[in-house]
Amino acid sequence: QVQLGESGGGLVQAGGSLRLSCAASGHSFSDYYMGWFRQAPGKEREFVSVISRSGGNTWYADSVKDRFTVYRDNVEKRVHLEMKNLRPEDTAVYYCAADGQVNPFRGTGYREREYAYWGQGTQVTVSS
Repeated sequence: QVQLGESGGGLVQAGGSLRLSCAASGHSFSDYYMGWFRQAPGKEREFVSVISRSGGNTWYADSVKDRFTVYRDNVEKRVHLEMKNLRPEDTAVYYCAADGQVNPFRGTGYREREYAYWGQGTQVTVSS
């Protein structure tokens, strides 16, 4: 099992930047693909990004591609989401998630139901 906790959210103006972090505890962090999702008020939780076990491969939603960067540190057991050029539509609660079975190479890892472990979320608010 793995326990997850996000940090780094806050209020930022449009065009600004934030870095979210997700700290993991438990064993074998490097065995898990790590995903980021977000949920805006009144909307379903949506995929943002996923990173492979080694960190060598990353995938992004089209809406955040070229603005967000995901990376991980398997020694520190952390995954980060660097967000630049933020827009008001990026406002949401951001969640990190972990699962050892997803495989974006084969089309999984993009849906909420595919992840076994979740953090509590961190609020990101982008003002216009």
